[in-house]
Amino acid sequence: MQKIFQAIFTVYSLLIFSILMLILGPFILIPVLLSDKAGTISFFFIRVWARTWSFLSGFRFEIHGREKIDLQKPYIYIFNHSSFFDAPIIPVAIPQQVRALGKKELKNIPVFGFLISRLTVWVDRENPESRKESLAKLVQILEKGISIVVSPEGTRNDSDKILLPFHKGVFRLSIETGIPIYPIAIIGAAQIHQRGSYLLSPGKVRIYFLNPIDPPDSQSQELEAFIQKCRIELETFIEEKMPID
Repeated sequence: MQKIFQAIFTVYSLLIFSILMLILGPFILIPVLLSDKAGTISFFFIRVWARTWSFLSGFRFEIHGREKIDLQKPYIYIFNHSSFFDAPIIPVAIPQQVRALGKKELKNIPVFGFLISRLTVWVDRENPESRKESLAKLVQILEKGISIVVSPEGTRNDSDKILLPFHKGVFRLSIETGIPIYPIAIIGAAQIHQRGSYLLSPGKVRIYFLNPIDPPDSQSQELEAFIQKCRIELETFIEEKMPID
């Protein structure tokens, strides 16, 4: 019986998701097509979509540490990727316009994929040339003063480990540009969309902004230590918070 109610809720929630996307889609897409600066307008409407959908679906957010963000500076945000529900969390949590690095498969999602294509750098993680091109695009975005958000795990974590191994590209990018890594811990998203299931459940997500981590000066000598430092800080924090759920 629980599965039946959960299935009905999922259909309802996805219907609201699609209707809001169709209504707000032009307001999201048109500004960012005009200019990067107008992207702030796009993100206003993305937040309207995400918050309205979440409210109507019973998804709640508790955000901590956002006041530490310097809105005048770009960051490279990283987060633990435990659920596909992370997608609406990002615009709700981050008070800047951002560009995301996303798997190319996501652009095939009807309506959603089309709308976010202008706000996402797509990458085929199995293709070295695609990874190289995506990093070059992210450099251009950061040079414009726009923050980016990346999951360094590269894919959703369906294991029992707190974090999957980190890919190196985003940390090389931080060293190359001198832009800090800003870790975000997301707690509770996996309960809303559990691994191995297509069904959704109402619930609360806790989002914690840690502290920005400045990159070292030397990429070749300090890259591994930099990656390890970022990983340990995020992993330790998540481990401390997980018993709350």
